[in-house]
Amino acid sequence: MKPVAIFLLLGAAALAVPFLGSDYAVSFTIQLLVFAILGYSWNLIGGYAGYTHFGQVCFFGLGGYTGALLIQKVGMAWYFAVPLAALAGILLAIPLGAAMLRLKGPYFAIGMFGLTRVLESFVLGFDSLTQGGTGLYLVPLDDLKPVYFTLVGVALVVMLGTWRLDNSRLGLKLLAIREDEQAADALGVRTTRLKIGTFIVSAIAPAAVGALYAVYLGFIDPPTAFSPVMELTTIAIVLLGGMGTVLGPLVGAIVLSVVNELLWARFPEYYLAIVGALILLAVLFMPRGIVNLAMKKGWLPPGRSLFRQLAREDRAKPAPAPVPVVGDDAKRAEA
Repeated sequence: MKPVAIFLLLGAAALAVPFLGSDYAVSFTIQLLVFAILGYSWNLIGGYAGYTHFGQVCFFGLGGYTGALLIQKVGMAWYFAVPLAALAGILLAIPLGAAMLRLKGPYFAIGMFGLTRVLESFVLGFDSLTQGGTGLYLVPLDDLKPVYFTLVGVALVVMLGTWRLDNSRLGLKLLAIREDEQAADALGVRTTRLKIGTFIVSAIAPAAVGALYAVYLGFIDPPTAFSPVMELTTIAIVLLGGMGTVLGPLVGAIVLSVVNELLWARFPEYYLAIVGALILLAVLFMPRGIVNLAMKKGWLPPGRSLFRQLAREDRAKPAPAPVPVVGDDAKRAEA
């Protein structure tokens, strides 16, 4: 099946959960959707552009607090607060991308991790507005289905957007940056502009989801908004599923969510250690993720149809005509 068909089928199944499933099924699906969205957003800058970082959760937390403050302090409806939370993510990502993307490798990763801790400290210290460690409490909604359906819609948008990127020349340019940024720049790829643009786009969905998650919980505090566990889980999801692939974050989110729930129910005291060991084994024996392994085994069709299209076009081009040998060249050829 094509990724688009898989996304639409899973989206239809997710839309049916509130009507056919239990409250536990709804809660589990929401956690799955949140991690899938964060995984796909991280995959843009980490999987395609090759910039691994530990700061995705800073946009999640920023969106959560922006949405909660607009709802609690201003009295704004949640469906207006969520787009403004996404806008806050964009406004932070523009200067941040321009500054931080000058760094590479571990420097970029540690810099983003430090920024997340700075934002968390700011929220804790500015308690006159954010209530510090106490957190912000929101008036519970009578019906959470619209919030749930909005999460499903955001998930479908990021999934279909990744599929479109993977089959476009823009995606090829990002992969070129990942493999060799200097070579891509020499070939005419506007690497700086493309990296900053990708970084900004990767911040939109986490900020919106942060606000939606705060509305769903009716509460937001620094440990929830800027959780290092959420950041590490997001990265583990992409690594497990397959970095730089269309289905990788989805597969990783489903597998890790199901494993988490099963182990938590049976081994509540040790499940985190067991999950960590399983992720370590998966990375050791499947370094490119589940999706790439499935493609290698032939269980999934090879990705990036644009590659195959360009290859067919190249093979279809007529071979260049031989250059006639005349004059001195003919004499040298005879000799």
